[in-house]
Amino acid sequence: MNGWLCAAAVVLAGGVGATVWGVATGPLRRRVVAQNLCTALACPGLLLLSQGYDRPSYVDLALVLALLGPVGTLVFARLLADELAGDPPRARGVTWAVAGLGAAVVAALCVAAGPSRETGKLLVVGALLIGGNVMASRALSGGFGGVRGG
Repeated sequence: MNGWLCAAAVVLAGGVGATVWGVATGPLRRRVVAQNLCTALACPGLLLLSQGYDRPSYVDLALVLALLGPVGTLVFARLLADELAGDPPRARGVTWAVAGLGAAVVAALCVAAGPSRETGKLLVVGALLIGGNVMASRALSGGFGGVRGG
């Protein structure tokens, strides 16, 4: 077992395990935030597994997850808007902590990959992961000020 696989095990077992528990139990506001954070933690886990096993196809899975995970959260936010309006979820600190983890993983993998086409793909995955999950978290907490209907 190398360091990449050890880091992936920590991210997947600790982070994703906790968010799956959050999705399965508790009030609606915690379940929706946990679903968003689960995708935000699974994506860096896939990236670390890709480096650990030397399988570039895992980066493609992470790319799809980074793209579709926040979209799923936005769909839930739209469908559950009435239930979440009275007591919107607040997860600013956790969202930024997970975004920082994603940025650290992407930066470490970019350094390990060196200047190559793979680095460009990793940067795209990182931008989608961080931007998408921050936007989805903001949409869950009541939308954006000054935007009509949101």
